[in-house]
Amino acid sequence: MTTVTEITVSAANVALEETFDALSGLEIRVESVVGEQSSQAMPLVWVGGVDRDDLEDTLASDPSVDAFMHLLADEEGTFLYRLEYADAVADRCRVIFDHGGTILDAHGSTGRWTLRLLFPDRDSLSDAIGEFEDRGVRIDVKRMVEAGRDADLEVTAALTEAQEEAITEAYRHGYYDVPRRISLEDLAAELDISHQALSERLRRANKVLASEQVDESTAEAVSD
Repeated sequence: MTTVTEITVSAANVALEETFDALSGLEIRVESVVGEQSSQAMPLVWVGGVDRDDLEDTLASDPSVDAFMHLLADEEGTFLYRLEYADAVADRCRVIFDHGGTILDAHGSTGRWTLRLLFPDRDSLSDAIGEFEDRGVRIDVKRMVEAGRDADLEVTAALTEAQEEAITEAYRHGYYDVPRRISLEDLAAELDISHQALSERLRRANKVLASEQVDESTAEAVSD
């Protein structure tokens, strides 16, 4: 069954380790996740808790970043950047994609990344975690929820009918595949809603799914 999970992993095994080490207050929230281009899986990020000059000096020397561009700042003092990552970051993300996974969203703080991932089934998730562990990467599974597949897609009762329809049709039409078999705009046309409305429904549905808490024994079983 389709599985959504939340994991944490050290920045040393994803990206921006030196930036986190140098800037203790750094908070990063990924604005854009692109599964089709694994080298740019997390290209747009909001950054807060740091001085912009200090941030850019640190990014310039971080070996996990090939290039960066400041795009804008908001009134709360956070900055939006486009990042181009080194090949090593693409290789780590490819473990997720090679097992059919999709990065739904990600954020980083205190030297760790938290990722929400979607896999076609629990075995694919387990295989991906196994490959990470074979590479010496420790993955902590924090939450997981399983949903039925295709016409039998079962979702938590906390989802609204519109959210359930959105995530079901997104799965059926290959929106979560890598590469995607349908764009957000085309899927929205199928559902006869705006792509902005569809994006919001999927975001909220994904948040509900990932918020389902599993007990420690279940989390350990996935790692095994």
